[in-house]
Amino acid sequence: MARDMGPVLKRCRALGLEPMYLGIDKKSNRTSARAGKKTSEYGLQLREKQKAKFIYGVLEKPFRNNFERAKKMKNGTTGENLMILLELRLDNIIFRLGFARTRREARQIVDHKHVLVNGKCVNIPSYTVKAGDVIEIREKSRNDQRYKDILEVTEGRLVPEWLEADREKMSGTVKELPTREMIDVPVNEVLIVELYSK
Repeated sequence: MARDMGPVLKRCRALGLEPMYLGIDKKSNRTSARAGKKTSEYGLQLREKQKAKFIYGVLEKPFRNNFERAKKMKNGTTGENLMILLELRLDNIIFRLGFARTRREARQIVDHKHVLVNGKCVNIPSYTVKAGDVIEIREKSRNDQRYKDILEVTEGRLVPEWLEADREKMSGTVKELPTREMIDVPVNEVLIVELYSK
C-alpha cells in the first residue's frame, strides 16, 4: 500500500497549513523558504489540490476518481461535491468523531478491522458513509488502553453538527450529509476544479 511517509510539519509549512487540521497539536516555528515569493496561477491551483490530498491522506489516483464522481453528481457544484465526498470517507468520519487522534491513525484503525458500519465490519478507509449510517468501534477493541488514551486526547474536540457521537459506547451516527459550510477545511476547491479542467 502506497503511503505518504514524509515529515508532516515540513509538509504543512510548504503548503501553508496549520497542523491542527490534521489533529496535530505541534506548531512549527520556521517559515517556508518560499514565503513572500509570488506564486503563479498554476502554482496556486496545484497547492490547493496538494493541500486537500494531504489533509485527507489521499493519493493522486483515488483523488482523481473522487473528482470524476463529484463531476457526475447532479446537485451542487463539482468543487463542493468533491469536498463532501472526501469528508464522507470512513477514516475521516472516525477522526471527526474523536475515535482517532489523526486521520492517519483513523486509517490504521479501519485497516485493522476495528470498525463496524451498521453492525458489519468494514476495513476500507475510503468507504463512503451515507446519511443514517451508524459507525462504531467493535466491542472487542473498546476496552483497549489505546482507545482510552485516544478518548483522553480528543476530549475537547468538537464533533461537526452533521455527526452525532456517543463517547461512552464509542459509536456515532451520520445525521445528514454535510454541506460545504459545515466543512472546516481551509481548501479553495474552485482552484482544484480549475486545475483539473485544463
